[in-house]
Amino acid sequence: MIVDDRVLCEDFVPSEVVHRHDEVNLLSEALEPLLSGGRPEPAFLFGPTGVGKTCIARYTLDRLGEQLPSARVAYLNCWQEYTRFRVLYGLLEAIDRSFDVHRSTPKDELFGRLRAADDAPLVAILDEVDQLEETAALYDLHRLPHVSPVLIANREEELFASFDDRVRSRLRAGVRVQFDRYGTDELVAILDERARQGLEPGAVDEEGLRTIAEAAAGDARVAIGILRSAARRAQTRGREELSGELLAEAIPDARTAIRRKTVESLLDHQRVLYDLVDEAGEIAPGELYERYEAYVDEPKTRRTLRNYLTKMVHYDLIEAVGEKRGRTYRIVDGERE
Repeated sequence: MIVDDRVLCEDFVPSEVVHRHDEVNLLSEALEPLLSGGRPEPAFLFGPTGVGKTCIARYTLDRLGEQLPSARVAYLNCWQEYTRFRVLYGLLEAIDRSFDVHRSTPKDELFGRLRAADDAPLVAILDEVDQLEETAALYDLHRLPHVSPVLIANREEELFASFDDRVRSRLRAGVRVQFDRYGTDELVAILDERARQGLEPGAVDEEGLRTIAEAAAGDARVAIGILRSAARRAQTRGREELSGELLAEAIPDARTAIRRKTVESLLDHQRVLYDLVDEAGEIAPGELYERYEAYVDEPKTRRTLRNYLTKMVHYDLIEAVGEKRGRTYRIVDGERE
């Protein structure tokens, strides 16, 4: 059944992309000054989860590497690398300049090392950049003429609201690439290509792919997860085709697996918030913050907590009910453990 399991993983970067040619071209044009020794404006990729932002960034940078082999590319996920130290260290590590760095190494020393590593251009992809708790890291990158940032986030207004004036003014002129939800036909085409590369011929027909695409509701991450779950079930049971029965079982299981993986990736303070919402059933922000501050020894700022909650809403872990003053948070249906 499964020929190449890598193709069925959400972080697989295909050799050719489907239905994102305009976005690839726009990002390629934004990075084109690198080919003539110039420095591009910062590039922003905006859109909801599961619309291909990360895949397209990596795909486009792979193509750039074919044209400009000297260019270096660093990929950081700010969900994990959320401080200035971690961003600078991650970039140094990506270009093999992180030797003898310790937790006590001053951040300015890390910046100095990165500044000295100017023998070749460096494109820094910062995914989930709206999770940065120290946006001074972005000011650092702006100050380095050999570093070109590609910043990935859900919504522009929320991202820029988290910046201080110094960072906001310097990044305002960047190139924007907007990603919309996939349509059903677009997801069918994406799934068809994944099935062609990853599964035995004839393992799934177009009707099956359309069933998956409709269940995924525009989210390629969910669609690929359903295909992977169904294929693994079929292989375990010795089936040669993905039947309607297998797909019906795989749809909820894939969603649960994705959500569980996302919950497990939450940082400690994010997980505390999530668990407090789960425990309460439904809770107003003020009460949630008070419970959180009583629970942890070194609480984050309320601005940071709002950022955490917004991100969890984007990832369908929790939902915000009502408007600003009367807003409450609760676990998304099916999430309660």
